[in-house]
Amino acid sequence: MLDVSADARRSERPTGGPPLDFQAHLAALEAQGLLLRIDRPINKDTELHPLVRWQFQGGLAEAQCRAFLFTNVVDGAGRRYDMPVAVGALAATPQIYAVGMGRPVEEIEAAWTNAIANPIAPVTVTSPPCQEVVITGAALRGAGRGLASLPVPVSTPGFDAAPYFTATLCVTRDPDSGVQNMGTYRAALKATDRLGVRMAARIGGAGGYLHWQKYKKRGEPMPCAIVIGCAPVAMFTGGMKLAIDLDEMAVAGGLAGAPIRMAKAVTVDLNVPADAEIVIEGLIDPELLEPEGPFGESHGHVALEDFNMSMQVTAITHRKSPVLVSIISQVTPSESSVLKKVAMEPLFFTHLRRNLSIKGVRRVVLHEPLSNLRKVIFVQYAQGTPRTEVWRGLHGAATLLADCGKICIAVSEDIDPTNTDAVFWSLAYRAHMGDDLHVVPHRSGGHGPKTGRRSGDSTLLIDATLKGPMPPLALPARPFMERARAMWEELGLPALKPQPPWHGYSLGEWDDAWERYAARTVEGRWQESGGETFARRRGGLTPETPVREVEAKGRGKA
Repeated sequence: MLDVSADARRSERPTGGPPLDFQAHLAALEAQGLLLRIDRPINKDTELHPLVRWQFQGGLAEAQCRAFLFTNVVDGAGRRYDMPVAVGALAATPQIYAVGMGRPVEEIEAAWTNAIANPIAPVTVTSPPCQEVVITGAALRGAGRGLASLPVPVSTPGFDAAPYFTATLCVTRDPDSGVQNMGTYRAALKATDRLGVRMAARIGGAGGYLHWQKYKKRGEPMPCAIVIGCAPVAMFTGGMKLAIDLDEMAVAGGLAGAPIRMAKAVTVDLNVPADAEIVIEGLIDPELLEPEGPFGESHGHVALEDFNMSMQVTAITHRKSPVLVSIISQVTPSESSVLKKVAMEPLFFTHLRRNLSIKGVRRVVLHEPLSNLRKVIFVQYAQGTPRTEVWRGLHGAATLLADCGKICIAVSEDIDPTNTDAVFWSLAYRAHMGDDLHVVPHRSGGHGPKTGRRSGDSTLLIDATLKGPMPPLALPARPFMERARAMWEELGLPALKPQPPWHGYSLGEWDDAWERYAARTVEGRWQESGGETFARRRGGLTPETPVREVEAKGRGKA
């Protein structure tokens, strides 16, 4: 990490690049009409998250969703906070995520690929904004002090055991290599100076958990700094599956096109984003674990009590006028799932197209509603992709990440993989469950509720692509549907929201005679076709005998 003077300023970011502090990001959202300010009193314990949750559960179109900034926050005990709370500001929609990335949605995949390949090392500064206010020692303890002074929302009122920090970057350092790791882990308020922190231990273990294992062997407490609110490009790295020895802030610098400013923490030997809103410093016990939970999880169930890490807070630092950031998680779709989806779908696509060289792959979609991306993956292929390549792609999607791809389904390019009805249609008519289904054993149970679960699981792979020509989709052809839609709008009928497929199209099994019959029919000339079929009458047949089979035999004998 390089050193620069204390005069290094955020204005060094490239013109038009990503915002390099969170409040600059909020300003960009507001300028684009993507931020709602809520000035009426909102109870953080009972109202705040449920209000934002409605934009995910209320059937709104994606373009109608917004980031929320609550400026008048109270709690269940009647306390009023002077610190605003932002929810949905990182990824309520892909467009909001894109604002944080400083580039259009369609350029996000290339930006991640480039940043991982070309990281830019952070720089250190002194007198950082994140330490304009420093709270330590006795000031952390007592009624309404320390963590209790922060307006931390309750994510799942009625089920959560405590307010939780959710939009976190938890900074830890490998005691052997010295490389820092930043992960997004939940943290429950336990006391004014203590947190219960859950760093995933399953499926290989999160970076912070792997560091904790090393500190446990040493018998030393693990330094930890929990960052709440900073440059979105830095926040986004927390949920990415980056290599354990890759510094997330260097990748964030690659995304920003400029070094991320870092500063030494006040009470622990860690570097934290200098322009962060809030930083909570502390030490995690290397041996004693504390019950943590229940908490509503992103797999759509409430996670019950587990023994997890106990963090003694040694300092809270923040800007003079900070914003507390929270994310909506729990049942998907949610802000948490958008954060993952926008980055992970390009990750899978790149893996299949570039690493495995499967050129027929057109798109990879991680199914979001309820199943939370990880479990169900749809892979779309160009028509004519060899079946060997279809299966190679299915296996590739199922094995890229240990917790993703329990069910992988291949579909052809005429199927919109975001439309589950179309996927089910493809399953119903294009998959032979004796030939096109394969179960792969010995899979990790992955992310989900522990109750009643076995230690392992299996993977289901299904090839639901077209295996050959089929009759057309039985809807009016596109020109007729487009003409009818124009008429619909002229009549002032309710606004339409077309969902593919909304018009008929050929699937290969269609010949010139049938095309001729259809053309005559819309011109009112159907009797001409009737005259032709009268001449083709045959005897000695059973009704519903396919004409093609009979006439093909006749031509063969001739």
